Amino acid sequence: MNTLLYALFSALRCHRWLRMLACAFLFTSLGNGLTQVLVFGLLLDWQAPASLLTLAYLFATLPGFLGSLVGEKLCLSYSPITLLIATECLGFIALLFPLMGIHFHSITAMLAVQSTEAFLGGMSWPALTLLFKRGLSEAELPAATCLENVIFASQVLAGTGLGIVLFHHLPALALVGIDALTFAGSLLMLALAGKSLPSLVTHYAAETARPGAVHWRTLAPQQKRSLLLLPALAAVGSPAMALLPALAQQIEPDNAAGLALPLLFARSLGQLCGPLLLKRDSLPRYARQNRLLLLCLGLFLISYGVIPLLSGVQILGMVFLAHLASNIVFAAGTFSVLSSFQAAEVSSASGKAWRWQTVSASLFTCIAALVAASLGPMQALYIVSTGALLMVAGIMAHYRQ
Repeated sequence: MNTLLYALFSALRCHRWLRMLACAFLFTSLGNGLTQVLVFGLLLDWQAPASLLTLAYLFATLPGFLGSLVGEKLCLSYSPITLLIATECLGFIALLFPLMGIHFHSITAMLAVQSTEAFLGGMSWPALTLLFKRGLSEAELPAATCLENVIFASQVLAGTGLGIVLFHHLPALALVGIDALTFAGSLLMLALAGKSLPSLVTHYAAETARPGAVHWRTLAPQQKRSLLLLPALAAVGSPAMALLPALAQQIEPDNAAGLALPLLFARSLGQLCGPLLLKRDSLPRYARQNRLLLLCLGLFLISYGVIPLLSGVQILGMVFLAHLASNIVFAAGTFSVLSSFQAAEVSSASGKAWRWQTVSASLFTCIAALVAASLGPMQALYIVSTGALLMVAGIMAHYRQ
């Protein structure tokens, strides 16, 4: 048993704070998944245009840039667990947006939900990586990589899966109420995690140096490459992810929500399973292999490209396969940032990677939205993602290890 999942279970057995943290983010992910179903389900029911559905992904991405800046600065003065608790409190308050959207039938308010979640996600990322770097040994970093993937995927496996079942059976306000309960559960778990953290101080005293800034010009090639992996994934993957609701609208115009929501579920099932296929000891080697990473990105693009030729379960299978491949790249990028920087640098490095990922996703989403408006969603996917893949191949070749 040498998989990332086994590494995660081993770390969870050793660290009570990690168990509490995992439970907290599972609660949060459950709520976020419910909110995502609510937002996209209502936008589809309100017959929002394809360009707006694509831009909804942009609103769920771009504010993370500002959030990561705020989170990186706050890591200089506050403990990571304090910042994570603060983001959960702000997320709870942000539930006012879906309440307003439902009451006033406001598309703007629903998009504000996505923007707020993106901001808070960017704000929490530097704190989360700093907490992992301080609290886990170098040998346990693959467990952190696995946990971040579980957090990333579980919002749709749990939240969207439950939301798909409940969306047409419960009032929208009831879904918001369930979301509020998940925030309460998350705050409780984070508080329990915080109580377990003081025992780490003595053992990891050398790792608790004051966080400092990372400057591109002073970085080694390996560190530069590690910062570019997640933005590269965003460049290739964001057009497809942004166009997913619009593709569902084109394939099933009379039942767009009925297709789009299962597609979202298949997407995150692949996101969860991809990294779990990797072996713990092989992760550093995989993260250095350009050919493997480009093969995964190419498989992602091909899987989405054949969707118009398929139907039903076959489409779900292709979306699953696409994100199975793409999240191998995500795992490699996450591990590279954690392993390439010291604890004093990791919050700044992860903040930069998050911001560049956000800029990359936003830029290519905007391009995809413009092309989709004139040529259609599938043509936009072919043109934008293929161009991004060629660009990524050039960048990775330049920083070859």
